[in-house]
Amino acid sequence: MIVTIDRLGHLGHGIAANPGIGPVYVPAALPGEVVEGTPDGDRLIDAKIITPSPDRVKPPCRHARACGGCQLQHASATFVAQWKQHVVETALSGQGLTAEFLPLITSPPNSRRRATLSGRRTKSGVLIGFHARGSDTIADIPDCLLLHPGLLAAFPGLQALVYVGGSRTAELSLQVTLTRGGPDVMVTGGKSLDATLRMDLARLVEAHAFSRLTWDGETVALRDRPALTMGKATVVPPPGAFLQATQEGEAALLAAVKQALGPQKRVVDLFSGVGTFTLPLAEAMEVHAVEGDAAMTKALDLAARNTPNLHRISTETRDLFRRPLEPDELLTFTGAVIDPPRAGAEAQTQTLAASKIPVIALVSCNPVTFARDAKALIANGYRLDWVQVIDQFRWSTHIELVARLVRA
Repeated sequence: MIVTIDRLGHLGHGIAANPGIGPVYVPAALPGEVVEGTPDGDRLIDAKIITPSPDRVKPPCRHARACGGCQLQHASATFVAQWKQHVVETALSGQGLTAEFLPLITSPPNSRRRATLSGRRTKSGVLIGFHARGSDTIADIPDCLLLHPGLLAAFPGLQALVYVGGSRTAELSLQVTLTRGGPDVMVTGGKSLDATLRMDLARLVEAHAFSRLTWDGETVALRDRPALTMGKATVVPPPGAFLQATQEGEAALLAAVKQALGPQKRVVDLFSGVGTFTLPLAEAMEVHAVEGDAAMTKALDLAARNTPNLHRISTETRDLFRRPLEPDELLTFTGAVIDPPRAGAEAQTQTLAASKIPVIALVSCNPVTFARDAKALIANGYRLDWVQVIDQFRWSTHIELVARLVRA
């Protein structure tokens, strides 16, 4: 079968129209390309590019063909940036909205400070890496162009952990975050802890200079504080806490939030996490931080108490999906930051829409739920001033953004 690719899907697959049958999905194909391959359901396998797109480039990483960690290394940086902004524009258009876009910002190569890797024992040793595209096979990635050098340097220690605490019948998940005290590692799927395994794991933490090791929910070794810097503050997040993937991406998101808010007296930070926005904003204004995870709230509160010369920070642990802040609780705030999970924050958005808060910085990692929530705010008197796409997941289909909404 020979097809012409019409567009790129949200998972990075090329999509070709096939009248009478439906769309055909072609991995690693770009719009405008003519592709030949073997039909397999709604997919084209063993695809061969007959006419390449001018936006096609040679993948910079030697692992690109085997590894599924990046979906768009075969596309030029200009194409990826334009496509990501177009995805947001399309989501807004679906809600009858348009917006001005500020310039897109992309994190550099080798900047990912946080990643979830897979590990498995093999006959010859241990494999650590990302899954191959559409497969359970783990791709070995010693020269990954995505991960920070500090994470790549942790691979020997991670391999030792898998060798000691894994098996050939089960795959381990290793969430690794680069901190000031060394890599903070959280492992799930490992062997059950006993006295011998605890001692072995503790020795490995010391030998490989990990800051902390959490094993299936239990912290088994703490060599140094897994501390992070947020503004002037030092934060020690709980194991598995949500953090921005790159320092450059976090800085870009923070700069956009500050630009959206402008000078304020008192703001509310909804879904505040461990204080990505709260702590830097508190250098210039009072902040009330609301987060559903008690451990993250505690980490934020401790960081705030130990950082001098901040404006007042108050914290609250609250499930904003079931119990959003109501309009009367929002009366004292002059601005709001809201950074919900991918599902968005429909209930909290409705109460924000009914509030009198003059300006909202809306942060999102899902263009579809962002557009839905923005429409609810606009329907209740807000104006969408601008949107900025922040690409901290380089070469992936993941999209993050910040938008400024003001009361008209």
